[in-house]
Parts: sequence; C-alpha cells; structure tokens
Amino acid sequence: MPPIRELSAWNERRSDSQEQVEPKRKYVFICEGKNTEYHYFRELIACIEQLKLHPLVDIRQWEKTGADSGRSDPKALVSFAHQQKDNPYLSYNRDLDRVVIVFDADKYCRVGEGRKGSRELGKEFEGLLKIKEPDDIFAVTNPSFELFLMLHRRNAFRDIVLPHERELLENRKVGSRRFAQKLFTDEYGINPKTNSAVGELAHDVRIAIEEEKSINHDIERSLDMLTSNIGSTIDGIRNYTPEMESLV
Repeated sequence: MPPIRELSAWNERRSDSQEQVEPKRKYVFICEGKNTEYHYFRELIACIEQLKLHPLVDIRQWEKTGADSGRSDPKALVSFAHQQKDNPYLSYNRDLDRVVIVFDADKYCRVGEGRKGSRELGKEFEGLLKIKEPDDIFAVTNPSFELFLMLHRRNAFRDIVLPHERELLENRKVGSRRFAQKLFTDEYGINPKTNSAVGELAHDVRIAIEEEKSINHDIERSLDMLTSNIGSTIDGIRNYTPEMESLV
C-alpha cells in the first residue's frame, strides 16, 4: 500500500453529459497536522462547487498513512511531499500540477519567552525556503492553523484576532493547550484537535478569505508577524484558469 491516500471529488463534479476528461491542473494539499487540517480540507473538497473553480481545475488532498501519518516537522513534510510527486500510485504532473504544502511557522517564530536565538531560527527557516520547488506553494500560518480557522466569521480579525495579537504570536501554553487553540475553542466551541466538526468551517471559506486580507501573507516575514496565506492561496486557486498559462 502506498504511504499516502489521495482524496478528490473530481468524479462528483462532472455530470453525465460532460466529457470524461482529466483536469488540466490539480492543486494537491498536503498538511502538517493529521487531524485539524485533514478535516478542513476534506470538507473543502466536499463543498468544492461553492468555490466555482474553472471546470478543468481540481483540488485534492494527499493524506499521509501508516508510519508517515505523524510526520509533522515542516522540513520533513516538504521532503515527503517532493517524494510523493513521483509516486507511481498518484497522477501528479510536475509541469502542470501544484502541491500546496500546509504548515505552521511557530517552530521558527522569534517572538516569545524561551525561544532560541533569532539568528539560528532565521537560518533554519531560510533553509526550508531554499528547498521549495517551482511547483510548490507554501501555505503558512504563524502561529498555527487555528489562526486561519478563527477567521471564518465576519469581523473575526477585529473582534478575535486583533485584541489578542501579542498572545497569539507568543502562543504560550495555557494549561495543556497553546493559546491559539484555546482561543479558537472559546470562540467556536470546538476542540480543533479532536472534533471533526471543525471541517464544516470550510463552507464559510469566502468569509475567511476576506478576513485574512488584514493579516500578513508574506511568508518571508512570517517569523515576526501573525501570518496566514491559506485563504489567499485558496482564492488564487479559485481565480486560476488554464488560459493563464498561455500568457506566461
């Protein structure tokens, strides 16, 4: 059995009257977390019609299985994603398709008590960016994916994120949980690590895309700032058409 499973709704999107063809471009999500992110992107795929993608564009998810399911270090995740591009069980085309690698930057964050030196963390993160391949899209949150999840409500940036900007960036432990996880649970009533209902937020992704515009998207600046480019990545996929390739 391959170390990865591909989730797609491609067949469900096509009607019987449509020509049976493969998508022109696939955007494949592979995630650091094995619960929260998995549930979210699985539901995003299930409600793909709401995104109004170009008919020849598809989104999929690679789910890590077996011993690889717990692989969460960002560098290890990126290396694993690169290996899977050549997996004979998958139909990934390096020239056409894109792999969206979703990970948290809190490991490298330079803000907060007990962090390693800024210089060392910066070098580690620069090393991660250097192994990025041309068909990779890095979808990054700092401190964690819960920051993006908080944005699935109108005025969430103003009402939830902004009042706790410093606490989120430091993301210290509050009991057994990190601050971002606790704040999300307090606001939404869901434990994102254990409750699959977190995926239902994907139905409000367009709200999150708008709310995220108030947060830094530049991953090269993400070590010192609250950062999320998940929504902007999804929005870019929504707006992509195969005709764009002829303009490059």
